[in-house]
Amino acid sequence: MTKTILVIGTYDTKDDELHYLCDRIRDQGGAVMSMDVSVLGDPTEPTDISKHDVAEAAGKTIQDAIDAGDENLAMQIMARGAAALTARLHAEGRIDAMVGLGGTMGTDLVLDCCQALPLGVPKYVVSTVSFSPLISAGRLSPDVQMILWAGGLYGLNSVCKSSLSQAAGAVLGAARAVEPPRRDRPVIGMTSLGSSCLSYMKLLKEPLEARGFEVAVFHATGMGGMAFESLAREGYFAAVLDLALPELGNLMVGSVAHAGPERLLNAGRRGVPQIVSPGCADLIDFAGWQEIPPAYADRPFHAHNRLIKSSGLAPDERRALIRDIAARLDQAQGPVHFIMPLNGVEEWDKPGEPAHDPEGLAAMIDAVRSEINVPVTEVAAHINDAAFADAVLEILDGWIADGTVKVAP
Repeated sequence: MTKTILVIGTYDTKDDELHYLCDRIRDQGGAVMSMDVSVLGDPTEPTDISKHDVAEAAGKTIQDAIDAGDENLAMQIMARGAAALTARLHAEGRIDAMVGLGGTMGTDLVLDCCQALPLGVPKYVVSTVSFSPLISAGRLSPDVQMILWAGGLYGLNSVCKSSLSQAAGAVLGAARAVEPPRRDRPVIGMTSLGSSCLSYMKLLKEPLEARGFEVAVFHATGMGGMAFESLAREGYFAAVLDLALPELGNLMVGSVAHAGPERLLNAGRRGVPQIVSPGCADLIDFAGWQEIPPAYADRPFHAHNRLIKSSGLAPDERRALIRDIAARLDQAQGPVHFIMPLNGVEEWDKPGEPAHDPEGLAAMIDAVRSEINVPVTEVAAHINDAAFADAVLEILDGWIADGTVKVAP
């Protein structure tokens, strides 16, 4: 079947580039629905969805956007309308995927459109600022794809055609090849890190699947936590095992490897049952290219690879982090159970390893006992030990038995 791709952009300033992108999709046998999100100018030929349609979907008119007197406010009007129309077009079965094009202004708008679509609908952003730290984790949908628009600031040329033609092939190919989530089994969302640091997922995955769940494990290095929170916000999970919380410590101290201010909030807001543990909450993650700030120079240190390196949290910082975790869990509308592994929270804090810090671990345990207000289970084991995984399963089994967590029929 022919796949229809929604192509979004400012057709007044990027008319040639957008038409080139549309033509490359059609050349491969795809269909196109064009959406113009311009404010001041007009395209060379009408688009399927005009800028007037977009403004109207936001409850405004183009004149309202112009009268805002500020390009940021004007484009936020267009972003609201474009996102609403994108969601509606998909719900009506009129589009199979989307691709948006822009610099910072267009990218800002297109990211909202991506977030309006559910997981499994291909969504591509061709941007002059793809992969830039200007784009925060909270703006990205769980399965968004980005292509750097090289040479694409102004005018069509052979350099930017390379990016645009790849985008055309990528979005159409994805629309043809995608296998959307089936949702035939309840999903457990689990956070972790690579198995050299946290390995409990190896002990938990098969037992959870044997209980009738599908298990999705998210890498808690910023983007993974963002994807986890996005799906939790949608009510995607039957329950969550949020057992790795380094992103909260990173947020607290200002590291770039965080998942935004809503981390550890969205499952609770939806009333989704949560089992929580402070996996790797003793470390701060820095980008590999960053210099370690002087304040952390005398801390335990581990260089994981060229992308990420870690330094330890001091005892008072661990107490502050537990207080933050407690405040987030206090907001939950559903059941929460906290598990504290008394012998350590990640592989490198074992005796003889670079992050071994008995004083820091004792401070964390003390803070859990005094600050956490939800039910707490203490396990005389390390977080990577079988006893920890057994404790997680015991709590979950209790929730299954009393109907708090539903399993597949």
